[in-house]
Amino acid sequence: MTTELTSMGIAAKDAAFELATATTATKNLALTLIADELEANAESILAANAKDIEAGRSAGLTDALLDRLLLNPQRLHGIANDVRNVISLPDPVGSEFDSKVLENGMALCKRRVPLGVVGVIYEARPNVTIDIAALCLKTGNASILRGGKETFHSNMELVKVIQVALSKAKLPAASVQYIEKPDRELVSQLLKLDDYVDMIIPRGGAGLHKMCKENSTIPVIIGGFGISHVFVDESADLARSVDVVVNSKVQRPSACNALDTLLVHKNIAESFIPQLIEKIKNDVAIVACPESLALTAKASDVRAVAEGDFDTEWLSFTLGIRIVDSVEHAIEHMRVHNASHSDAIMTNNLHNAERFINSVGSAAVYVNASTRFTDGAQFGLGAEVAVSTQKLHARGPMGLEELTSYKWVGKADYLPRP
Repeated sequence: MTTELTSMGIAAKDAAFELATATTATKNLALTLIADELEANAESILAANAKDIEAGRSAGLTDALLDRLLLNPQRLHGIANDVRNVISLPDPVGSEFDSKVLENGMALCKRRVPLGVVGVIYEARPNVTIDIAALCLKTGNASILRGGKETFHSNMELVKVIQVALSKAKLPAASVQYIEKPDRELVSQLLKLDDYVDMIIPRGGAGLHKMCKENSTIPVIIGGFGISHVFVDESADLARSVDVVVNSKVQRPSACNALDTLLVHKNIAESFIPQLIEKIKNDVAIVACPESLALTAKASDVRAVAEGDFDTEWLSFTLGIRIVDSVEHAIEHMRVHNASHSDAIMTNNLHNAERFINSVGSAAVYVNASTRFTDGAQFGLGAEVAVSTQKLHARGPMGLEELTSYKWVGKADYLPRP
């Protein structure tokens, strides 16, 4: 273990100890200052981001990755407003729940407490730096961040802004730290820093999640990856379904909640699929099952499905299409092809809706709505630190409560001795 990383762990643990007892007013002041500093330093942040974009283009990054990497004045303003939104949210730390009085008279409850130190490893998403910092600070957690090399200049400038704001709020600068060196060995070392780090959250592709899960001695929150599906049932409103599918696919295809695979009931396929293709034929590449190939022929870019396509998170203007026999057939397809993130059914059949909701293993399930709703801001949580697709501790967008644990508090009557 490098001395530098150990020193970061020690500083983070000390900062977490101080943050755990910081008042809501102090934490909100830090968040206010972060939002203000982001806008005051917009020119330097965007200049740093431009360096990353230029380097990314030279390195041959895809348009989807470049879109994830890009900051512009509108996005930066939106990030600052997301921080301000976190200020307005209730502070969960110190809140009590599941209160009861035992037969022996002891008052017992659970009280929310910070997790401690959160390590986050992420790729080409500079907004994640601010999201994590804001949510961790609000919940009294320190954070150690490691972004991808693609976002190096952006993240360095953002962390500088955060630490200036922390100092102005009289909170430890080590509350938010960044691993500057791009050496991948440091990631492996962070995963073993269990003396100081309480949770690891990876945000990236399946490879990153697999590496963290296999190598970490610290609990890992798995999320952000999963094939998103929309199933159009034979009872669905077809016009409405077209609109939902288009939104799920094209609004922001680089997002992890964007649609990857469309499943269509065989009884409506001949009517529905051509309607959809007419809307997206010039914008979306189609990967079609044999039964749907002829129905997608008018698309400007269409090919037959190949092995692995239905297991691909496209993150681009590509859509897989498969015709299925029933809701059960759709659910079976999803079980095989990693439906764990966001999935939807378009239907007017209550039985099929409930069957879908209860059967699919996704963190977020929708009826007659777009998969794009799986987002901390959309759910009213403020910014999110991750979208968890595992089943323990937290599922779906992780907001403030998901960054806390709890302790049991028992209070007995004090009876002075006679």
